[in-house]
Amino acid sequence: MAATTRTPDSPHAPIVTLTVNPALDLSTGTDRLVPEHKLRCGPSVVEAGGGGVNVSRVIARLGGASTALVTVGGATGGAYRDLLAAEAASLAALPGDGAMSTALIPIAGATRQNITIDETTTGHQFRFVLQGPTLSDDEGMRCLDTLEGALPTGPGFVVLSGSLPPGAPDDFYARAVQRAREHGRGVVVDASGAALAAAVEAAPHIIKPSGRELRELAVTLGLASSGIATERVEVDELIALALQLIARTGTAIVALTLGAQGAAVVTADAALRLSAPDVEVRSTVGAGDSFLGAMVLRLAQGHDLAAAARAGVAAGAATASMPGTQLGERAHIERLEAQLAGDAG
Repeated sequence: MAATTRTPDSPHAPIVTLTVNPALDLSTGTDRLVPEHKLRCGPSVVEAGGGGVNVSRVIARLGGASTALVTVGGATGGAYRDLLAAEAASLAALPGDGAMSTALIPIAGATRQNITIDETTTGHQFRFVLQGPTLSDDEGMRCLDTLEGALPTGPGFVVLSGSLPPGAPDDFYARAVQRAREHGRGVVVDASGAALAAAVEAAPHIIKPSGRELRELAVTLGLASSGIATERVEVDELIALALQLIARTGTAIVALTLGAQGAAVVTADAALRLSAPDVEVRSTVGAGDSFLGAMVLRLAQGHDLAAAARAGVAAGAATASMPGTQLGERAHIERLEAQLAGDAG
Protein backbone atom coordinates (compact mmCIF):
# COMPACT_ATOMS: atom_id res chain seq x y z
CA MET A 1 0.00 0.00 0.00
CA ALA A 2 1.41 3.36 -1.03
CA ALA A 3 -0.38 6.32 0.51
CA THR A 4 -0.14 10.05 0.91
CA THR A 5 -1.45 12.31 3.65
CA ARG A 6 -2.01 15.46 1.62
CA THR A 7 -5.30 17.22 2.31
CA PRO A 8 -7.22 17.98 -0.89
CA ASP A 9 -7.67 21.60 -2.01
CA SER A 10 -11.25 21.59 -0.75
CA PRO A 11 -12.93 18.90 1.37
CA HIS A 12 -14.90 16.36 -0.58
CA ALA A 13 -16.61 13.02 -0.10
CA PRO A 14 -14.26 10.02 -0.39
CA ILE A 15 -13.60 8.54 -3.84
CA VAL A 16 -12.37 5.01 -4.56
CA THR A 17 -11.54 3.69 -8.04
CA LEU A 18 -11.12 0.08 -9.12
CA THR A 19 -9.07 -1.07 -12.13
CA VAL A 20 -9.03 -4.84 -12.71
CA ASN A 21 -7.39 -4.82 -16.15
CA PRO A 22 -4.67 -2.15 -16.02
CA ALA A 23 -1.92 -1.82 -18.61
CA LEU A 24 1.54 -0.45 -19.09
CA ASP A 25 0.85 2.13 -21.81
CA LEU A 26 3.65 2.61 -24.34
CA SER A 27 3.28 5.55 -26.72
CA THR A 28 5.60 6.57 -29.55
CA GLY A 29 5.54 7.85 -33.11
CA THR A 30 6.88 7.00 -36.54
CA ASP A 31 6.69 8.64 -39.96
CA ARG A 32 4.39 6.03 -41.49
CA LEU A 33 3.27 2.49 -40.74
CA VAL A 34 4.52 0.30 -43.59
CA PRO A 35 4.19 -3.52 -43.69
CA GLU A 36 7.36 -5.63 -43.42
CA HIS A 37 9.68 -2.68 -42.81
CA LYS A 38 11.72 -1.76 -39.78
CA LEU A 39 9.97 1.37 -38.51
CA ARG A 40 12.22 3.84 -36.72
CA CYS A 41 10.32 5.44 -33.87
CA GLY A 42 10.74 8.67 -31.99
CA PRO A 43 10.97 9.04 -28.21
CA SER A 44 8.73 6.68 -26.26
CA VAL A 45 6.77 7.18 -23.05
CA VAL A 46 5.72 4.39 -20.68
CA GLU A 47 2.94 5.09 -18.17
CA ALA A 48 0.79 3.15 -15.74
CA GLY A 49 -2.58 3.16 -17.49
CA GLY A 50 -6.08 1.87 -16.96
CA GLY A 51 -9.51 3.43 -16.58
CA GLY A 52 -9.74 3.75 -12.81
CA VAL A 53 -6.10 4.75 -12.42
CA ASN A 54 -6.53 7.54 -14.96
CA VAL A 55 -9.67 8.71 -13.15
CA SER A 56 -7.70 8.89 -9.89
CA ARG A 57 -4.85 10.66 -11.68
CA VAL A 58 -7.16 13.38 -13.01
CA ILE A 59 -8.75 13.82 -9.58
CA ALA A 60 -5.30 14.40 -8.13
CA ARG A 61 -4.38 16.88 -10.87
CA LEU A 62 -7.46 18.91 -9.97
CA GLY A 63 -6.52 19.06 -6.30
CA GLY A 64 -8.63 16.17 -5.05
CA ALA A 65 -7.77 12.85 -3.44
CA SER A 66 -8.79 9.27 -4.11
CA THR A 67 -7.75 5.69 -3.47
CA ALA A 68 -6.94 3.64 -6.56
CA LEU A 69 -7.34 -0.13 -6.23
CA VAL A 70 -5.50 -1.92 -9.02
CA THR A 71 -4.43 -5.48 -9.87
CA VAL A 72 -0.76 -6.14 -10.64
CA GLY A 73 1.20 -9.25 -11.58
CA GLY A 74 4.42 -10.48 -13.16
CA ALA A 75 7.42 -8.43 -14.30
CA THR A 76 5.21 -5.87 -16.03
CA GLY A 77 3.23 -5.57 -12.81
CA GLY A 78 6.45 -4.72 -10.98
CA ALA A 79 7.19 -1.97 -13.47
CA TYR A 80 3.61 -0.76 -13.15
CA ARG A 81 3.91 -0.65 -9.35
CA ASP A 82 7.14 1.36 -9.54
CA LEU A 83 5.61 3.90 -11.92
CA LEU A 84 2.60 4.38 -9.63
CA ALA A 85 4.83 4.79 -6.57
CA ALA A 86 6.97 7.40 -8.33
CA GLU A 87 3.90 9.30 -9.46
CA ALA A 88 2.34 9.28 -5.99
CA ALA A 89 5.60 10.58 -4.53
CA SER A 90 5.85 13.38 -7.10
CA LEU A 91 2.26 14.43 -6.41
CA ALA A 92 2.99 14.59 -2.70
CA ALA A 93 6.00 16.82 -3.34
CA LEU A 94 4.27 19.36 -5.56
CA PRO A 95 2.22 22.20 -4.07
CA GLY A 96 -1.25 22.67 -5.46
CA ASP A 97 -1.82 19.09 -6.54
CA GLY A 98 -3.98 16.52 -4.79
CA ALA A 99 -3.20 12.96 -3.81
CA MET A 100 -3.54 9.45 -5.20
CA SER A 101 -3.25 6.60 -2.74
CA THR A 102 -2.88 3.13 -4.23
CA ALA A 103 -3.76 -0.34 -2.98
CA LEU A 104 -2.26 -3.10 -5.12
CA ILE A 105 -4.10 -6.41 -5.53
CA PRO A 106 -1.65 -9.20 -6.47
CA ILE A 107 -2.60 -11.63 -9.25
CA ALA A 108 -0.70 -14.51 -10.85
CA GLY A 109 -0.82 -13.29 -14.45
CA ALA A 110 1.40 -10.56 -15.87
CA THR A 111 -0.05 -7.06 -16.20
CA ARG A 112 -0.77 -6.41 -19.88
CA GLN A 113 0.70 -3.75 -22.16
CA ASN A 114 -0.96 -1.37 -24.63
CA ILE A 115 0.74 0.41 -27.52
CA THR A 116 -0.20 3.76 -29.09
CA ILE A 117 1.61 4.83 -32.25
CA ASP A 118 1.19 8.24 -33.88
CA GLU A 119 1.83 8.30 -37.62
CA THR A 120 3.49 11.69 -37.87
CA THR A 121 3.12 12.23 -41.62
CA THR A 122 -0.65 11.76 -41.58
CA GLY A 123 -1.68 12.58 -38.01
CA HIS A 124 -3.38 9.17 -37.72
CA GLN A 125 -3.19 7.35 -34.41
CA PHE A 126 -3.07 3.57 -34.04
CA ARG A 127 -3.99 1.96 -30.72
CA PHE A 128 -3.12 -1.67 -30.00
CA VAL A 129 -5.01 -2.92 -26.94
CA LEU A 130 -3.57 -6.23 -25.75
CA GLN A 131 -5.47 -8.91 -23.90
CA GLY A 132 -5.10 -8.91 -20.14
CA PRO A 133 -4.08 -11.80 -17.89
CA THR A 134 -6.68 -14.34 -16.86
CA LEU A 135 -8.31 -13.51 -13.53
CA SER A 136 -9.09 -16.57 -11.40
CA ASP A 137 -12.22 -16.87 -9.29
CA ASP A 138 -10.17 -16.41 -6.13
CA GLU A 139 -8.48 -13.31 -7.54
CA GLY A 140 -11.82 -11.85 -8.57
CA MET A 141 -13.15 -12.41 -5.05
CA ARG A 142 -10.01 -10.77 -3.64
CA CYS A 143 -10.73 -7.70 -5.78
CA LEU A 144 -14.29 -7.47 -4.48
CA ASP A 145 -13.19 -7.99 -0.87
CA THR A 146 -10.48 -5.33 -1.24
CA LEU A 147 -13.04 -2.92 -2.65
CA GLU A 148 -15.43 -3.56 0.23
CA GLY A 149 -12.62 -3.12 2.75
CA ALA A 150 -11.81 0.30 1.27
CA LEU A 151 -15.38 1.55 1.75
CA PRO A 152 -16.21 3.16 5.07
CA THR A 153 -19.96 3.52 5.37
CA GLY A 154 -21.27 6.89 4.31
CA PRO A 155 -21.49 9.25 1.35
CA GLY A 156 -18.89 9.04 -1.36
CA PHE A 157 -18.21 7.57 -4.79
CA VAL A 158 -16.87 4.32 -6.20
CA VAL A 159 -15.68 4.35 -9.81
CA LEU A 160 -15.55 1.00 -11.62
CA SER A 161 -13.74 1.68 -14.87
CA GLY A 162 -12.19 -0.20 -17.73
CA SER A 163 -12.50 -3.57 -19.42
CA LEU A 164 -12.71 -6.87 -17.57
CA PRO A 165 -9.82 -9.32 -18.04
CA PRO A 166 -10.30 -12.87 -19.31
CA GLY A 167 -11.79 -15.08 -16.60
CA ALA A 168 -13.78 -12.32 -14.94
CA PRO A 169 -17.52 -13.05 -15.12
CA ASP A 170 -19.77 -10.63 -16.98
CA ASP A 171 -21.51 -9.76 -13.70
CA PHE A 172 -18.27 -8.77 -11.92
CA TYR A 173 -19.11 -5.06 -11.96
CA ALA A 174 -22.73 -5.82 -11.01
CA ARG A 175 -21.48 -7.56 -7.87
CA ALA A 176 -19.15 -4.65 -7.14
CA VAL A 177 -22.09 -2.23 -7.54
CA GLN A 178 -24.12 -4.23 -5.04
CA ARG A 179 -21.33 -4.27 -2.45
CA ALA A 180 -20.65 -0.54 -2.78
CA ARG A 181 -24.33 0.37 -2.57
CA GLU A 182 -24.60 -1.57 0.69
CA HIS A 183 -22.06 0.91 2.09
CA GLY A 184 -24.06 3.93 0.94
CA ARG A 185 -21.71 4.84 -1.91
CA GLY A 186 -22.75 6.31 -5.24
CA VAL A 187 -21.40 3.92 -7.86
CA VAL A 188 -20.09 5.04 -11.25
CA VAL A 189 -19.56 2.48 -14.02
CA ASP A 190 -17.51 3.10 -17.16
CA ALA A 191 -17.54 -0.17 -19.09
CA SER A 192 -18.97 -1.67 -22.27
CA GLY A 193 -20.56 -4.79 -23.67
CA ALA A 194 -21.81 -7.57 -21.43
CA ALA A 195 -20.09 -6.12 -18.35
CA LEU A 196 -22.02 -2.86 -18.69
CA ALA A 197 -25.29 -4.63 -19.45
CA ALA A 198 -25.00 -6.69 -16.27
CA ALA A 199 -23.91 -3.69 -14.21
CA VAL A 200 -26.89 -1.49 -15.11
CA GLU A 201 -29.27 -4.15 -13.83
CA ALA A 202 -27.74 -3.50 -10.39
CA ALA A 203 -28.72 0.20 -10.73
CA PRO A 204 -25.47 2.15 -10.42
CA HIS A 205 -25.79 5.87 -9.77
CA ILE A 206 -23.96 6.92 -12.96
CA ILE A 207 -22.88 5.23 -16.17
CA LYS A 208 -20.65 6.87 -18.79
CA PRO A 209 -21.15 5.28 -22.21
CA SER A 210 -20.13 6.61 -25.59
CA GLY A 211 -22.81 6.86 -28.26
CA ARG A 212 -21.84 3.47 -29.69
CA GLU A 213 -21.76 1.84 -26.26
CA LEU A 214 -25.22 3.20 -25.43
CA ARG A 215 -26.64 1.90 -28.73
CA GLU A 216 -25.17 -1.55 -28.10
CA LEU A 217 -26.49 -1.52 -24.54
CA ALA A 218 -29.97 -0.58 -25.75
CA VAL A 219 -29.95 -3.56 -28.12
CA THR A 220 -28.80 -5.93 -25.37
CA LEU A 221 -31.54 -4.73 -23.00
CA GLY A 222 -34.21 -4.99 -25.69
CA LEU A 223 -34.78 -1.23 -25.85
CA ALA A 224 -33.95 -1.01 -29.56
CA SER A 225 -33.61 -3.25 -32.60
CA SER A 226 -30.23 -4.66 -33.55
CA GLY A 227 -29.84 -2.34 -36.55
CA ILE A 228 -29.34 0.70 -34.34
CA ALA A 229 -25.93 -0.57 -33.22
CA THR A 230 -24.44 0.29 -36.62
CA GLU A 231 -26.68 3.18 -37.66
CA ARG A 232 -25.93 6.88 -37.45
CA VAL A 233 -28.08 8.15 -34.59
CA GLU A 234 -28.79 11.78 -33.71
CA VAL A 235 -28.09 13.06 -30.20
CA ASP A 236 -31.81 13.49 -29.48
CA GLU A 237 -32.33 9.81 -30.25
CA LEU A 238 -29.47 8.86 -27.92
CA ILE A 239 -31.03 10.95 -25.17
CA ALA A 240 -34.32 9.12 -25.72
CA LEU A 241 -32.49 5.79 -25.36
CA ALA A 242 -30.86 7.04 -22.16
CA LEU A 243 -34.27 7.96 -20.73
CA GLN A 244 -35.59 4.49 -21.54
CA LEU A 245 -32.58 2.93 -19.86
CA ILE A 246 -33.06 5.04 -16.73
CA ALA A 247 -36.71 4.03 -16.52
CA ARG A 248 -35.87 0.36 -17.08
CA THR A 249 -32.90 -0.06 -14.71
CA GLY A 250 -33.09 2.62 -12.03
CA THR A 251 -29.72 4.09 -13.04
CA ALA A 252 -29.89 7.74 -11.99
CA ILE A 253 -27.57 9.47 -14.49
CA VAL A 254 -26.36 8.62 -17.99
CA ALA A 255 -23.32 10.75 -18.82
CA LEU A 256 -23.05 10.33 -22.56
CA THR A 257 -19.69 11.31 -24.08
CA LEU A 258 -19.89 12.29 -27.75
CA GLY A 259 -16.36 13.25 -28.78
CA ALA A 260 -16.33 16.39 -30.93
CA GLN A 261 -20.05 16.82 -30.21
CA GLY A 262 -19.38 17.27 -26.50
CA ALA A 263 -21.63 15.42 -24.07
CA ALA A 264 -25.20 14.90 -22.93
CA VAL A 265 -25.95 14.25 -19.27
CA VAL A 266 -29.37 12.68 -18.81
CA THR A 267 -31.53 12.12 -15.72
CA ALA A 268 -35.16 11.10 -15.43
CA ASP A 269 -36.12 14.77 -15.22
CA ALA A 270 -33.74 16.59 -17.57
CA ALA A 271 -31.18 16.29 -20.36
CA LEU A 272 -28.22 18.65 -20.38
CA ARG A 273 -26.40 19.18 -23.70
CA LEU A 274 -22.82 20.50 -23.64
CA SER A 275 -20.74 21.49 -26.66
CA ALA A 276 -17.07 20.57 -26.80
CA PRO A 277 -14.57 23.43 -26.43
CA ASP A 278 -12.60 24.36 -29.53
CA VAL A 279 -9.24 22.60 -29.10
CA GLU A 280 -6.80 20.96 -31.49
CA VAL A 281 -7.31 17.23 -30.98
CA ARG A 282 -3.99 15.39 -30.84
CA SER A 283 -4.98 12.14 -29.08
CA THR A 284 -8.21 10.82 -27.62
CA VAL A 285 -6.48 8.36 -25.28
CA GLY A 286 -7.67 9.02 -21.73
CA ALA A 287 -10.23 11.67 -22.70
CA GLY A 288 -13.16 9.64 -21.38
CA ASP A 289 -11.33 8.88 -18.13
CA SER A 290 -10.55 12.57 -17.76
CA PHE A 291 -14.22 13.47 -18.26
CA LEU A 292 -15.20 11.01 -15.55
CA GLY A 293 -12.50 12.02 -13.06
CA ALA A 294 -13.35 15.71 -13.22
CA MET A 295 -17.10 15.09 -13.11
CA VAL A 296 -16.93 12.78 -10.10
CA LEU A 297 -14.61 15.13 -8.20
CA ARG A 298 -16.94 18.08 -8.69
CA LEU A 299 -19.91 15.99 -7.53
CA ALA A 300 -17.92 14.84 -4.49
CA GLN A 301 -17.16 18.50 -3.73
CA GLY A 302 -20.90 19.24 -3.67
CA HIS A 303 -21.27 20.98 -7.05
CA ASP A 304 -24.49 20.51 -8.97
CA LEU A 305 -24.72 18.16 -11.94
CA ALA A 306 -24.45 20.94 -14.55
CA ALA A 307 -21.19 22.25 -13.06
CA ALA A 308 -19.84 18.72 -12.76
CA ALA A 309 -20.69 18.00 -16.39
CA ARG A 310 -18.90 21.18 -17.52
CA ALA A 311 -15.80 20.09 -15.61
CA GLY A 312 -15.98 16.71 -17.29
CA VAL A 313 -16.21 18.17 -20.79
CA ALA A 314 -13.36 20.57 -20.02
CA ALA A 315 -11.10 17.78 -18.75
CA GLY A 316 -11.89 15.53 -21.71
CA ALA A 317 -11.08 18.33 -24.17
CA ALA A 318 -7.86 19.25 -22.36
CA THR A 319 -6.67 15.65 -22.53
CA ALA A 320 -7.64 15.35 -26.21
CA SER A 321 -5.32 18.29 -26.91
CA MET A 322 -2.31 16.40 -25.47
CA PRO A 323 -0.10 13.96 -27.41
CA GLY A 324 -0.04 10.21 -26.87
CA THR A 325 -1.33 9.06 -23.51
CA GLN A 326 -0.72 12.33 -21.67
CA LEU A 327 -3.59 13.74 -19.63
CA GLY A 328 -4.75 17.35 -19.54
CA GLU A 329 -3.06 19.82 -17.21
CA ARG A 330 -4.95 21.47 -14.38
CA ALA A 331 -4.56 25.04 -15.63
CA HIS A 332 -5.94 24.12 -19.05
CA ILE A 333 -8.84 22.14 -17.59
CA GLU A 334 -9.84 24.98 -15.27
CA ARG A 335 -9.54 27.54 -18.08
CA LEU A 336 -11.90 25.51 -20.28
CA GLU A 337 -14.20 24.90 -17.32
CA ALA A 338 -14.51 28.67 -16.74
CA GLN A 339 -15.13 29.19 -20.47
CA LEU A 340 -17.96 26.65 -20.46
CA ALA A 341 -19.47 28.22 -17.34
CA GLY A 342 -19.43 31.61 -19.08
CA ASP A 343 -21.09 30.16 -22.16
CA ALA A 344 -23.78 28.60 -19.96
CA GLY A 345 -24.40 31.94 -18.26
